[in-house]
Amino acid sequence: MSTFAELGLSETLLNAVAEEGYEKPSPIQTRAIPPVLDGEDVMAAAQTGTGKTAAFTLPLLQRLQDDGRVGHVRALVITPTRELAAQVEDSVRRYGKHSGLRSCVVFGGVKINPQIERLKRGVEILVATPGRLLDLHGQGALKLDQLELLVLDEADRMLDMGFIHDIRKIIKLLPRERQTLMFSATFSREIRELARNFMLDPVEVSVTPPNSTADTVKQWVYPVDKKRKPALLSHLVKDKQWHQVLVFTRTKHGANRLTKTLEKDGIAAAAIHGNKSQNARTRALDGFKRGKVQALVATDIAARGLDIDQLPQVVNFDLPNVAEDYVHRIGRTGRAGAAGHAYSLVSADEADQLHGIERLIKKPLPREEIEGFEPDHVLPEGKPQQRQRRPQQARHGRGANSGDNRPAGGRRRRRSRRSNGGSGESRGNR
Repeated sequence: MSTFAELGLSETLLNAVAEEGYEKPSPIQTRAIPPVLDGEDVMAAAQTGTGKTAAFTLPLLQRLQDDGRVGHVRALVITPTRELAAQVEDSVRRYGKHSGLRSCVVFGGVKINPQIERLKRGVEILVATPGRLLDLHGQGALKLDQLELLVLDEADRMLDMGFIHDIRKIIKLLPRERQTLMFSATFSREIRELARNFMLDPVEVSVTPPNSTADTVKQWVYPVDKKRKPALLSHLVKDKQWHQVLVFTRTKHGANRLTKTLEKDGIAAAAIHGNKSQNARTRALDGFKRGKVQALVATDIAARGLDIDQLPQVVNFDLPNVAEDYVHRIGRTGRAGAAGHAYSLVSADEADQLHGIERLIKKPLPREEIEGFEPDHVLPEGKPQQRQRRPQQARHGRGANSGDNRPAGGRRRRRSRRSNGGSGESRGNR
């Protein structure tokens, strides 16, 4: 299909999409929207920056507006991070601005009372992080007994961040009769186990090979001694005249130290990580988007939670311990077909992580030494043809929309077999 109209979207949504400047659906939108509109459960995998949010937001809005009932939460989108929750809700508002549907976002790190007051006024679509959602329900400020549609966004990341038990608690609060959508960057064994427990015969949609990187992102490795990484980063920012660069560090303290070093070198920098208050994180991200912050230094909490248009480059100051996180990090650039650049500053002690990344993405990354920053120890070349062994990492850790005008039998009878608290949920991954 070459147009949004061919996907079966309503005129209201088509107008909103056109106003946002989009003309053709992306591959994930082309493949995911029709089954969602048909009321199917859907598992969708696609790289970051391929239009996943619109792939569930657009059909979600259409299914809800087809009914017209208001005043209670009918759709719930759960995300792993505050930033992603805010951006998803922003997409809901923009695409749904002609629908008459109301939305709200709730997350921790900010006062809960304004969120309670907003919920009292009534919303049909709620975007939330797991912890704050459970807090609101526990205080009696939120009812989910009339929910029709659940979306788990960045499901693999939620598993990585230890949210599996919160997700199980939330599932038990929901009606058995509902539609469930799961969007993820990868379909790991743990994700498939989650789908078996919470979904009914899901349609599986995947538009990219597992753990692949976008062709639009050019990647380099700059070998450098560990102690000289900060100086090399400052040199690159100034020499290449980067006005906007997202820099990933492995730790929160490392992000803070690097930010101070960059500022001493005359580079406007800000850090964003889990120890920062929500207001501080919002200010840093806003300053970065507006061009007041030149270098945004982030831990992996931001790897999939940031939506920055036309981000030209990403730097891995530290390589991630988990190779899959490299894919998510560099997915912040080269989005929606735009060109992007990813640079990794790699010291000798990170050779194993580098080779793990190369094996995962099945290609070697070109090394390039920067004059004046040549390392004492040369990095060995990668062997991406070797099969990667997944790290042994501890893992902490589903009825159709009533407004679809379809007969009460068939798929609905099958959905009634679903169990919210049965034996499937008792199998932990911890």
